[in-house]
Amino acid sequence: MTEDAGIERLVRRHLVSFVGYAASKSPETLVGKTEVPAESIIKLDANENPYGCSPRVNQALAAYTDISVYPDSGQTELRKQLEGYTGVSMEHIVASAGSDRLIDLILRLFLEPGDEVINLVPTFAMFRFFTELCGGTPVEVPRTEDFCVDVGAVKKAITKKTKVILLASPNNPTGTLAPREDILELLDSGLLVLVDEAYYEFAGQTMAPLVGQYRNLMVLRTFSKWAGLAGLRIGYGLFPTSIADYLLRIKEPYCVNVAALVAVRESLKDIDYLMSRVKAIVAERERLFSELKKIKWLKPFPSQANFILCSVLAGARQLQQELQNRGILVRYFDEPQLRDCIRISVGKPEENDILFETLKELGEEFYD
Repeated sequence: MTEDAGIERLVRRHLVSFVGYAASKSPETLVGKTEVPAESIIKLDANENPYGCSPRVNQALAAYTDISVYPDSGQTELRKQLEGYTGVSMEHIVASAGSDRLIDLILRLFLEPGDEVINLVPTFAMFRFFTELCGGTPVEVPRTEDFCVDVGAVKKAITKKTKVILLASPNNPTGTLAPREDILELLDSGLLVLVDEAYYEFAGQTMAPLVGQYRNLMVLRTFSKWAGLAGLRIGYGLFPTSIADYLLRIKEPYCVNVAALVAVRESLKDIDYLMSRVKAIVAERERLFSELKKIKWLKPFPSQANFILCSVLAGARQLQQELQNRGILVRYFDEPQLRDCIRISVGKPEENDILFETLKELGEEFYD
């Protein structure tokens, strides 16, 4: 027996064919593969904040001296700070190394092998990733043509095996915001409903105040987007207290590192600055949408997040590659529901101007 065959025999059966997640590209991995040096690459493929974090964060991290000491496993001070920001009592709050980790914990808490999870596609790829990783069965319910939630279709998809409904609002990669009444109707099903609000600060709509009223509502947030802390991996969730208690028991003891704790503390002391950056991104999102609409071979979709999904008349993969060759990274999608699309994160005005000029050049070369 070969070494590979011996290992495969020991791997959990449902993970033998597990594909994994296609992450965004890091500029340093593209050295020599683009027409510009790595430091000049414009990164519009991961919905990161182009303005970065609060200056207070950099100053506090440079001065921090207790890196050798473990953080508080109970997250007491962090949860108090998040209580002040969200208006939700700290006993409802659990934090982790990114909201992705909380999706994993939630599904591990509730799923038995074969349990079904309703996934409203197209949507955040990590929903399927963690469902399959935890041994669940994803049941994909298509969104409408304009990427809205089809509540009737969700209800028809519910079976005795259904445990959880996963919903991103605003949705990634479409930027679609789910109406509050649709979410309330899903909650009335009695199933667990996870609302991922990673882009809440750009949209302004939240289900957070209702967490204490519904035993089946869970809300996720992150500091990656609005606060520019993607590299430090810090997210949190708002849960009924019974669920929060379980999650605090099963999470890793020190799942939020001290650098992230410092960064959250300083970010929450500088909300006015950060929200001014959010407003700038929202304004630039509207300009980006307007300019993309002028390109006859692109169809941008309205967004309530910090990115815009575009349907490409033909050759989305080629477009993504040509942009990469010229030092502009965007996200490519080749899924049936996305109709040959790319997703463009909102950059700074000067970055978007380069994008517009490059698209014009490519249009003359490939599309006109």
